[in-house]
Amino acid sequence: MPTLRIRKAWRALLAVLFLAIITFAGWLWWLQREDALNFVRYEEFGIDMPVNYSIHGIDVSKFQKNINWSAVEQMQVDKIHISFAFIKATEGITRQDANFRQNWQRAKKAGIIRGAYHFFYSTRDPFKQVINFQNVVQLEPGDLPPVLDIEVHNNQPPAQIRSTARIWLEEMEKAYGIKPIIYTNIHFYETYLGEEFDDYPLWVAHYYQKERPSTKKSWLFWQHSDMGRVNGISTTVDFNVFRGDSLALRKLCIRANPSH
Repeated sequence: MPTLRIRKAWRALLAVLFLAIITFAGWLWWLQREDALNFVRYEEFGIDMPVNYSIHGIDVSKFQKNINWSAVEQMQVDKIHISFAFIKATEGITRQDANFRQNWQRAKKAGIIRGAYHFFYSTRDPFKQVINFQNVVQLEPGDLPPVLDIEVHNNQPPAQIRSTARIWLEEMEKAYGIKPIIYTNIHFYETYLGEEFDDYPLWVAHYYQKERPSTKKSWLFWQHSDMGRVNGISTTVDFNVFRGDSLALRKLCIRANPSH
């Protein structure tokens, strides 16, 4: 009965195809579920937190006033605690954050991984901005790379912004022996920086929206809120996550004594 055998073969083939389709659909569902971004409200922190990430941090300046860094480090809610902090050091060619030195010293003493950032102006001499930062910041093994905070264009064309930013970044790499981190928002990065800077680690600002930063450039840090609360700080504070685990964060840090 060749016809009957053919029918049975077709039924078996269809069954295998159906099982394959179901399996593939389940796999896609699992991937989407794993990739889904989950926010959980924590009243202690005053914000919704993206709990997909295990490494959380803050960034501060003089506007956070006098910080009790021990209280910051000791605060833990569920599995969430502050592992790292970016601290404002300098701005332009002359300005230095009034609270940098005490924040820098006390954050390390509390056991928090620290990083220093410079607020950059493309209308100011980039070499003088380098000197301003180097006069203030003494990076050590275990510190995060220096950060270029570049988010204002001051009516400068993209070419001018790129050329001055490049000078600051290259001088920092020479001085500290590590690629600096770029901090900015998605619009600024894509409009004024772009592919020329894709080899630098990116810290991206993107908040008020419960979604990951949407950009072709892969980011390492995400500033997801500017309204967080943490023990030891009397004001609101920016919250961030790191795209990786604690080992990856340690690997990003400076390993040897910088030449500066």
